Amino acid sequence: MAVGWSAGFEAFVGRFAHRFPRVESRRQMRSYVRGLLGESERKNGWTLAEALGDRGPERMQRLLNFYAWDVDGLRDDVRSAVVEALGDGRQGVLIVDETGFVKKGIKSAGVARQYSGTAGRIENSQIGVFLAYASPRGRALIDRELYVPKQWFCDRERCRAAGIGDEVKMATKPVLAQRMIARSVEAGVPFGWVTGDEAYGVDTKLRMWLESQDIAHVLVVAKNSMVVTMGLVKARVDRVIAALAEDCWTSVSCGNGAHGPRIYEWAVADIRPLRRREWGHWLLARRSLRDPTDIAYYVCFGPAATTITELVRVAGTRWAIEESFQTAKNETGLDHYQVRSYRAWYRHITLSLAAAAFLVLTRDTAKKGALQPVTASR
Repeated sequence: MAVGWSAGFEAFVGRFAHRFPRVESRRQMRSYVRGLLGESERKNGWTLAEALGDRGPERMQRLLNFYAWDVDGLRDDVRSAVVEALGDGRQGVLIVDETGFVKKGIKSAGVARQYSGTAGRIENSQIGVFLAYASPRGRALIDRELYVPKQWFCDRERCRAAGIGDEVKMATKPVLAQRMIARSVEAGVPFGWVTGDEAYGVDTKLRMWLESQDIAHVLVVAKNSMVVTMGLVKARVDRVIAALAEDCWTSVSCGNGAHGPRIYEWAVADIRPLRRREWGHWLLARRSLRDPTDIAYYVCFGPAATTITELVRVAGTRWAIEESFQTAKNETGLDHYQVRSYRAWYRHITLSLAAAAFLVLTRDTAKKGALQPVTASR
């Protein structure tokens, strides 16, 4: 079995070799990804170097800071590998979310005192916005963007010192999410839906762009968000749901969690009567079985024949990105980096995504009862 996994790894990293023009960078990429898959508790330049028997982290640092290689091309190759294994044009879901990387000091690109969901409070941190792909066959992170807060762009010298070029402009988290979704659309990624949490759902520009592209979505919104009811009046989403009769609620599982099926009560209401033919708009609500006052709200857009069961399925898929974050942080060193520059952040994060994708693909192969290596497409 070890031989099969080793051969699978060599074939997998072979997919990316053309993104590294020099043999030194190719070899170092292979060592870096293998190190990220290793057993070290921490996976930074020093520990990865030690695992390889190097005296110091210089070679690892050169890969992240100095060697010339195509990091966006590697990102695209990782996405292609994931889609080949997990792709599903009907049930596939793109999921947007962010995660925080707590940092010390003020020199790391994009670092600021800002809310970090990872820490659960305002911390000095970097925030990465990510895109995951999920289908019944599995889930994996496929794209990433570093959020740079507005205050950074008031000091271009600080930006340049952190490797943030003058061509980089301020972009909100929903704008970064839109860029990643657009890249997936352009690449022909097969998916049926997009989902995300409140940070993205409350952004009407993102929702309108998704509609303009005919991209079905289920996005969390705040309880005080406004929608247009079937009576052509604006109303808060919590009040629209509160007006529903009790028999409108039904218990449905939105997927399996660590402790079995995640069962909630769900209700759906039609909204926005001025709609295009063959498309529908809904307000979906999820209510806790234990605490009826604990209600989450989703604005939904999709094919007119969409059922509440399908909307619930998509809403439940959002948790897949949290599981992907946990896997990448625990197993492939997503948050273990010790780099400061803008470019080095993208390089480490993308290599970590590649390592995490390898785990997803080998586990997919194992589920099929096969030990054949992941084949190279080039």
